Amino acid sequence: MSNRLPRRSFLGGATVALAACKSKKDEEPPKGPRPGAPQEGQVSLPAPAVAAATMPMRTLGKTGVNVSIVGIGGFHMGMPKEEADSIRLVRSALDRGINFLDNCWDYNEGKSEDRMGKALQDGYRRRAFLMTKLDGRTKQAAAEQLEQSLKRLRTDVIDLVQIHEVIRPTDPARCFAEGGCIEALVEAKKAGKLRFIGFTGHKDPDIHLAMLKAADDHGFAFDTVQMPLNVMDAHYRSFEKMVLPVLVQKGIGVLGMKSLASGAILDSKTVSAKDCLHYAMNLPTSVVITGCDTMGILDQAVAAALSFKPLQPAEVMALLDKTKDAAREGRFERFKTSTQFDGTQKNPHWLEKASI
Repeated sequence: MSNRLPRRSFLGGATVALAACKSKKDEEPPKGPRPGAPQEGQVSLPAPAVAAATMPMRTLGKTGVNVSIVGIGGFHMGMPKEEADSIRLVRSALDRGINFLDNCWDYNEGKSEDRMGKALQDGYRRRAFLMTKLDGRTKQAAAEQLEQSLKRLRTDVIDLVQIHEVIRPTDPARCFAEGGCIEALVEAKKAGKLRFIGFTGHKDPDIHLAMLKAADDHGFAFDTVQMPLNVMDAHYRSFEKMVLPVLVQKGIGVLGMKSLASGAILDSKTVSAKDCLHYAMNLPTSVVITGCDTMGILDQAVAAALSFKPLQPAEVMALLDKTKDAAREGRFERFKTSTQFDGTQKNPHWLEKASI
């Protein structure tokens, strides 16, 4: 069966949520087969390790949608050498109750979206809350990139589209300018090509605050914001301290990323992977997105989600005490202090054109 959803359809099949998040959304069944889609049984799947109904869920800001406490990062999902392994990762995550899928137009030169689109065939699309990100800052570039993402992801509607890498002081004004990317996203939402709009960034909390102010100045409300939230962020150029309270006050869905900083925080020898994930889950995040490029890392993410219990203040302080010295000057958060992780800095044409 195809995964193509009718425009404006709502995510269905929400699993058991937290006490305040028990509502479900109905969804129309997918339509007929799409040419070239993987056939049923093409990728063998392991038996689900846990019942999907046990995955903790949270409400995504004011959207009313329930999303899994942990989400799968799109960049790492596109890294396995074999396409079948990427498909298996996505489907296994969905089988085990993770419904939030992250992606981006530029990840792995489009391979991440293409593989995820194939994984969402055979009825899997209806079980996913699908997010992708666009680099285009102009209306034309953003609109063209969105069409490419829709095609690669093999869907008529993407649940959440975010402006990627808001990392330059000039980005807020550029996004909201006449002929800017906000116009493209608003038009696409009206056309039923996407449901919600957000933005992401990993560089400086002041830039996030400027983006939120630009939205207020233009009478626009973001549905979500994605940013680094981890045990070291609290000590240096902190999104947790500066941006998170604003998002909570506005009722904007909080997407936590870089909880392990692609493993760099583990290199500090101060905390474990479970510590990192639980710290981020303990914040008022809607979902903690983590990169999974192997089944073992996926197992780690699922285990952390299932074992999470709210941390006591003393437990939080103990984790922050362990990481305080290592966190100085952003040594293990190089996405804040260098251009190493700035895809649009290395490829400035992505901001203007729909070509990779």
